[in-house]
Amino acid sequence: MKLSEYQDLYGKLATAEDIDFLAENFGYDKELLLVIYTQRIVRDTTKKFYRVKAQARRLAFMWQNGTSLVEIAHRFEFPAILTSLMVLEQRKVSRKQFWKMINDLDSVRDRRLRKELEEVARADIVYSPEGSARQYARGRWGEAKLQTWLDSRDLQYETEKELRAKYDKTPDILLHKPIEMNGSRKYWIESKATFGDPYEIRRHIKKQLLPYSDLFGDGAVVYWFGHVDDQTYALPEGVDIVRPTFFETPPIPYPYVPVSETRLEDAGLESDAAGLPE
Repeated sequence: MKLSEYQDLYGKLATAEDIDFLAENFGYDKELLLVIYTQRIVRDTTKKFYRVKAQARRLAFMWQNGTSLVEIAHRFEFPAILTSLMVLEQRKVSRKQFWKMINDLDSVRDRRLRKELEEVARADIVYSPEGSARQYARGRWGEAKLQTWLDSRDLQYETEKELRAKYDKTPDILLHKPIEMNGSRKYWIESKATFGDPYEIRRHIKKQLLPYSDLFGDGAVVYWFGHVDDQTYALPEGVDIVRPTFFETPPIPYPYVPVSETRLEDAGLESDAAGLPE
């Protein structure tokens, strides 16, 4: 995807409803749109976090005086789950208690609170338990595709889980023997079940691809939902972005269902809002 097309799409994904509109009117894959929408929400939330948190007492006052949690979130243009967390923290509910309530709404005795938390979970498709489960399941889906490709060729490898005991930084796949990819020998492969825009790729280079290159040598990363391909990236020498078509032709898309129908057992849901600060 070209940068101009991505920026246009990113700008149009202002609300969850825009996902269906763009899919139905322009033919985009819904899961791709959900991925990009999630990126936008997470980035916007990170920028706004401290500004909104500074007004937590005001949020709590509004709720105490009858404004619903969803309405407060709407007014502050902030995710409903995180808005609710800030409100309830002002009422001496810990983060751990909050996530327990969100994941088990039947345990919430206060009728108003239970009803509003149900509304919050439906409204927030990024930070809700279902949203977290979807992101987790998507990641496992990408890793499974990669492992299926390797297994079908009888290639031996270690997974990230197996490597964690040995290394601080671990790619998804470390091959026992290097394989030829893009004209060079690769020792490791990183699976990304997301879209690689310039921001995301730069972040991955700094936090993952550079350390992997230093530890294990040449490698590759695959963005299963594609990437912005008309930009130059400062990838470590010997590290390449490999298209999904290298592993599947044509690529098999993620089976889209509404986030509200995502199975919660797909994830360990002690989510803490995508690593947001305290």
